[in-house]
Amino acid sequence: MQDFTFDAPGALKIEWDGARRLGGLLAARFSARRALLVTDAPLVRLGVIAPALATLEEAGFRVSVFDGTVADPPESVALDCVALGRTAGADLVIGFGGGSSLDIAKLAAVLLHSDQPLAGLYGIDKVQGGRLPLVQVPTTAGTGSEVTNITILTTGETTKMGVVAPQLYADLVLLDAALTLGLPPGQTAATGIDAMVHAIEAYTSRHKKNPLSDLYAREALRLLAANLVTACTDGQNRPAREAMLYGACLAGKAFANSPVGAVHALAYPLGGRYHLPHGLTNALMLGPVLRHNLPAAAPLYAELGALLGFGAAATDFIAGMEALMDRSGAPRRLRDVGVSAESLPVLAADAMLQTRLLGNNPVPVTESDALALYRAAF
Repeated sequence: MQDFTFDAPGALKIEWDGARRLGGLLAARFSARRALLVTDAPLVRLGVIAPALATLEEAGFRVSVFDGTVADPPESVALDCVALGRTAGADLVIGFGGGSSLDIAKLAAVLLHSDQPLAGLYGIDKVQGGRLPLVQVPTTAGTGSEVTNITILTTGETTKMGVVAPQLYADLVLLDAALTLGLPPGQTAATGIDAMVHAIEAYTSRHKKNPLSDLYAREALRLLAANLVTACTDGQNRPAREAMLYGACLAGKAFANSPVGAVHALAYPLGGRYHLPHGLTNALMLGPVLRHNLPAAAPLYAELGALLGFGAAATDFIAGMEALMDRSGAPRRLRDVGVSAESLPVLAADAMLQTRLLGNNPVPVTESDALALYRAAF
């Protein structure tokens, strides 16, 4: 067996309605009592945060709420969050929301503990020293950000950069699938497919693929494929919601250790230029990239297809995934979400900047390849 390292967060707790006793859970684990809770305005407005906030205050926490997180957050959001945390004297950070909130919470925990400038964190293992205690509570079943050591920020009008460091792993992750019951069908579909992309790309990654990441990726894909359509069509179905959240978490553990490739590399420019949700952009690019990777990944696709009951051939896996995405109700063509044909060459050029991701892909992707992939998705 080839040598490998597998990293993961400190602790994972799975509890239905666990957010309603978050204060007690954290009081038993941490001595810190000045919490910075990182979330977004819609979750606050919908009352999703209120029960957790009440239980934190009852347990003796003084909580400052940062609700300025937005999709594909720019650097200014991270800096505003850190400024609030400094003013409040925060000694504990809680990410509570979708992947963007969890990403901002990771950076806040690091920057509130360090004098490093944000610009100095980009890349792999550039974070120096430690961070504040960090707790992550996801409200969507998709990004897996709660269990990864990766944060993505929008750094320009259309560009994104990542911070990858072991300090970004949380001390405690709470999976409370009750928080996902109100997720609309479209968002359920996009985030669920996003998680499936994480599992597939981890399983076929050119670098760092290992037996443990494979184990997590296969089980994640099995859970997600079996429950995606039910979660989309019957959003109150507790077993389906639990399976989706757990599957997304397992996929996150897989790709944190066996990194993603071209699907993500081509998805990021779509998010940057068209401000489309990350899960949706991954869903739109999955089919074309699966076909592009077929020459190298066929044996692995055949394994996954057999696992999901799609058939024993690699092409059966691709057909099965596309049929599953069709049934989920997610948009299937770039033209359906407002992408113009004229922008495809620009998107292809942007994708070439994602060298960290493209290097993980099982088949090389040139700029002309990227343009062909966007055209296939159009």
